[in-house]
Amino acid sequence: MTIRFDDRVAIVTGAGQGLGRSHALQLAARGCRVVVNDYGGAVQTGVVQTSAVQTGAVQTSAVQAGAAPTSAAQAVVDEIIGAGGQAIADGGNVCDSAAVDAMVARAMQAWGRVDILINNAGILRDKTFAKMSADDFNAVIDVHLLGSANCARAVWPIMREQRYGRILMTTSTSGMYGNFGQSNYGAAKAGVVGLMNVLHLEGQKHGIHVNALVPTAATRMTAEMFDADTLRALDPAFVTPAALFLVAQAAPSRTALLAGAGTYARLAIVESAGMYFPEHERTPESIAAHFDEIASLDTLIEPPEGLAHVARILKRAQEAA
Repeated sequence: MTIRFDDRVAIVTGAGQGLGRSHALQLAARGCRVVVNDYGGAVQTGVVQTSAVQTGAVQTSAVQAGAAPTSAAQAVVDEIIGAGGQAIADGGNVCDSAAVDAMVARAMQAWGRVDILINNAGILRDKTFAKMSADDFNAVIDVHLLGSANCARAVWPIMREQRYGRILMTTSTSGMYGNFGQSNYGAAKAGVVGLMNVLHLEGQKHGIHVNALVPTAATRMTAEMFDADTLRALDPAFVTPAALFLVAQAAPSRTALLAGAGTYARLAIVESAGMYFPEHERTPESIAAHFDEIASLDTLIEPPEGLAHVARILKRAQEAA
């Protein structure tokens, strides 16, 4: 079955270059109308997003409704329109809730709905934790985590009203597994997974599916890390199929997909079965003595929500009583 996005409207943040650009172009190629958001700025010093202005019937009102577009986003919009698609551009900063609201208003003014949000905007300010300033830590949290929340909050009432929505968070192996020198980035990227988990639960009855993409791709944020052959293998275009699957009508929800270099895999948060200890054995010494059994992943459990874990351990306690 071919996945199409005809009559759908998507907002893609950080869409002027790299992954966001790839997502926007491929959505448009499959019939989607796209808001290309990009704030611009250098990878290490600014919000890595990107923007443009629509050339068409709603160009004037679109410009008046939101932030001026950047040249990178405009180039993406021009490419989409040149290929026969529909797109408008926005230069708003995802950290600014008023700018985000204006971006969403622009989409509603142009097309009357918002079906898809891809939170892709990001920056890097890598340093070891000992050398990292509070400003550098907070800036990364602001863009990746709070920016994602700002955008989701702005589209949430629209998606609830139309009883349909697809929201995609962009997380990272830095958040799931850790990477040296990226405490700010790792914390932010772990945070968006938590946001996904809760929004999935709250959006279910309204037809809103919320997922996460875990990309490995050559972008402005990673270009200096790899040689030429590796950069070719990590083309952002190889990640976008996972993104489009996760925002399609038949998409799952609360699913994190790793994607890069042609490999696609599901990432899951699991827990071991663990051990029950009678009250008199609940000591650090008992835990130390049985830690290998406690930590064994021979049996994997993936709770559908936090309360499911609580229910499991309480049931075990009741059965042992």
